[in-house]
Amino acid sequence: MIYKRIVLTGGGTAGHVTPLIALLPALNKEKYDIHYIGSYEGIERKLIEEYHIPYYGISSGKLRRYLDPKNFTDPFRVIKGYYEARKILKNLKPDIVFSKGGFVTVPVVLAARNCRIPVIIHESDITVGLANRIAIPAAKKVCVNFPEAMKNLPPEKAVLTGTPIRSELFSGNKIKGLDFCGFTANKPVLMIIGGSTGSKTINEVVRGLLPTLLRSFQVIHLCGRGNTDSKLTDTKGYVQFEYIKDELSDLFAASDIVISRAGANTICEILALRIPNILIPLGLNASRGDQILNAESFENQGYSYLLKEEELSVSSLLEAIETVMQNRQKYIETMNKSPLNNSIDIIMKLIKETQL
Repeated sequence: MIYKRIVLTGGGTAGHVTPLIALLPALNKEKYDIHYIGSYEGIERKLIEEYHIPYYGISSGKLRRYLDPKNFTDPFRVIKGYYEARKILKNLKPDIVFSKGGFVTVPVVLAARNCRIPVIIHESDITVGLANRIAIPAAKKVCVNFPEAMKNLPPEKAVLTGTPIRSELFSGNKIKGLDFCGFTANKPVLMIIGGSTGSKTINEVVRGLLPTLLRSFQVIHLCGRGNTDSKLTDTKGYVQFEYIKDELSDLFAASDIVISRAGANTICEILALRIPNILIPLGLNASRGDQILNAESFENQGYSYLLKEEELSVSSLLEAIETVMQNRQKYIETMNKSPLNNSIDIIMKLIKETQL
């Protein structure tokens, strides 16, 4: 049997790596020979090497749209990375390159074009990031999460796929999740996800609302590293964690409502799990606005309740929770109609059709 070889690339943040990890079981099932190109010491190296996949580090530099002394040196790092990537690709001779984005992918994608290796890109957000904007001309197909993203891309390349979801998220056990938190089964569960670093604003509002919430809910609070409150440690019906990894699927299974930031990967996971949710996107003061657009799209499609950060208060959050709880079944029914049910199957079909 002749095995197909694929090179995956993506890095800079976990969000550029976890969808690629979600693809691994399907790629292994189809007997692909998988290799990975990332930065020398980026987060992607640690995440990928856990799966015993051959990893190749290259030089990378950030492409900034603002003044910074590194703007004078990083282009040389990108050029160096291009020649390193081209050498690796010429040696591996893959049938296809699949890129999830991040600045390390730019030299890889451009080198693949030079080597006449087909490339598929995945863009998480509605607005295309700078790295992917540079790489799109070299791509055969561009996978997107949102219908609105299609109009920003060449129509012959854009494909609405959704994002690959880790299979383990679907194997969560509600009883295990409740037991892990010391909760009962006769009271609904509200889970708050503030991202790996947490959100001071969301944390403060949730804790200010806690006495009221605990009358009707049990509360799981993922508050970010260094953001737990020791005064609340023994509060009945409330648990707080800096970060959760292995038990996350069980906590999702136990949750009746999720309050979250609006990063594309996270909200696609919530959609796939059909959990009614409230999205509080990062404001323009802390991002390029992609989370706001993501959340607006999900609200327009009927998947989510949008609460903008500048409108966040104890009273507005309570109103949002009450509204979502009252309309919980309607949200679930709408999410069940989502066309983004088989993202991995759609992407695997594209890979097979596009490869050499």
